[in-house]
Amino acid sequence: MSTPVRLGLRANLAQFTLLVAVNALVGGMLGQERTVLPLLAERTFHVTAYSGVLTFILAFGVVKAVTNFLAGTLSDRYGRKPVLVAGWLVGLPVPAMLAWGPSWGWIVAANVLLGVNQGLTWSTTIIMKIDLAGPERRGLAMGLNEAAGYVAVAATALATGYLAGVHGLRPVPFLLGAAYAALGLGLSVLAVRETRDHARFEAAGHGRSDLTVLQIVRRTTLTDRALSAASQAGTVNNLNDAVAWGVFPLIFAARGLSVTEIGVLAALYPAVWGFGQMLTGWWSDRVGRKHLITAGMLVQAVAIAMVATGSTFPVWAAAQALLGVGTALVYPTLLTVIGDVAHPSWRARSIGVYRLWRDGGFAVGALLAGVVADLWGLTSVAWTAAALTAASGLLVAARMYETLPGNATTRRRPPP
Repeated sequence: MSTPVRLGLRANLAQFTLLVAVNALVGGMLGQERTVLPLLAERTFHVTAYSGVLTFILAFGVVKAVTNFLAGTLSDRYGRKPVLVAGWLVGLPVPAMLAWGPSWGWIVAANVLLGVNQGLTWSTTIIMKIDLAGPERRGLAMGLNEAAGYVAVAATALATGYLAGVHGLRPVPFLLGAAYAALGLGLSVLAVRETRDHARFEAAGHGRSDLTVLQIVRRTTLTDRALSAASQAGTVNNLNDAVAWGVFPLIFAARGLSVTEIGVLAALYPAVWGFGQMLTGWWSDRVGRKHLITAGMLVQAVAIAMVATGSTFPVWAAAQALLGVGTALVYPTLLTVIGDVAHPSWRARSIGVYRLWRDGGFAVGALLAGVVADLWGLTSVAWTAAALTAASGLLVAARMYETLPGNATTRRRPPP
């Protein structure tokens, strides 16, 4: 006899908690690269041009963006769990390729696989949590999901920085990633349960909404003011993350910081970001989405400008913490906007489209950073990112309507 479908965090606490743990492992797979890979490019493989150093982020961003889009469609067609398991299977060889790959081409290839892994696993954990949570605690659900992922990114970046300082850049730091991949696959196969029926149950109370993939892409990208504003803000947010990932460690190293110190700075930003989302997701359920996103983008712009002007560890630490605060305000709230507006029957595909644009920011950031750094230097990359981020925040303020259900300031939105 099947268990009745119920929505809400309390009703689905065991599965929700398990999915939080699984997403922490997904974040750890990304965190294994945050400190070590930019240094590995310069010191082990002697990649000199900045555009060459950032090819691993470009490959990762393009593949992850496309995979995000496919993950939403595939999870609607085949179910969430098969997509999650497939993502872990693709990620299994990544740590070994990073640890023992004989050329920079192997590192780029590993990031192609990592992009598929992250696109399939992170997308489906988001979709599954939204399925389970229902509309009342959607912001909290996204805050907990993203907190787990990015706290794990931070912890792993810190751990790999320490391991690299003690044991060298390879292979020891990447053994953590191997453990994450094995554990994530095991939990996904043996313990995670399918959640597609929860979305169908919620959709039954919203009436029919049959949209084609092209209509969903157009609505999420252009025609709906909230969805399109969220999509552009997501792109710029992850452009910033590409700069923080690929350029900031090089700025810090050029000013004489040790690998361990760089590891601390690389961990500080996602740590504040990760822990902060446990508050900001809950907060957006009470005060609304729009103003948190606008404020977060402007705070990020100030933080990136501080990196450009700073020259000491304390200043950079303050900048990284402030960047984490700004990103915490933005990251789960943007996902929640998609969950608010999209009809349950096409929500997974809309999330896929949003994450296509958001993680396309990695590729845009890598290309932009490589060109600007080669022409004008690393500091110019930070100033460019700060300006784009400020402009993005102002665009959200001008274009987005409030999407929190029942909020007094919610404007009339297009029909589902």
